[in-house]
Amino acid sequence: MMIGAAIIAAAVVVAPPVQTSATTPPKTSAPTSMTNTTTISGTFDVKMTPQSSAVEAAQIGRFSLDKAYHGDLEATAAGEMIAVMTGEKGSAGYVAIERVTGTLAGRKGTFALQHSATMDRGTANLTIVVIPDSGTDGLTGISGTMGIRVEAGGKHFYDFTYALPPAAK
Repeated sequence: MMIGAAIIAAAVVVAPPVQTSATTPPKTSAPTSMTNTTTISGTFDVKMTPQSSAVEAAQIGRFSLDKAYHGDLEATAAGEMIAVMTGEKGSAGYVAIERVTGTLAGRKGTFALQHSATMDRGTANLTIVVIPDSGTDGLTGISGTMGIRVEAGGKHFYDFTYALPPAAK
């Protein structure tokens, strides 16, 4: 039987938040090549749609992701997520890739994000990085890390630390 989207969302994405402070960026691994970084924060909406999976017997769930980012990053994103829960309450993991298309710092283009997250009996560990060389058009050369948090009431927030080369003149 396929793991339900609500179970995965509650176990991996929603509870407990990776970060609860809106002013302190999340602890993520930033690429060592990042200099002159900018950190922005905003909200995002996400729709997770369960997909059929060839590994249902292993209780691995697969979901399509549709997102809308708001704030200094105005963008949409589409992606795929694979998640698993364990028999231990509060322990789970997911990996995901999403392609982000929109405007950042007045520059239009796309880039890809790679997610890797685990929860160990309620303690979350999340890493989201910009995939190297995935930026296009005005976002060519982007690097960075993103944190996400879900606050009371289920509102989703992002904190994005990024670097971009100077814009072409």
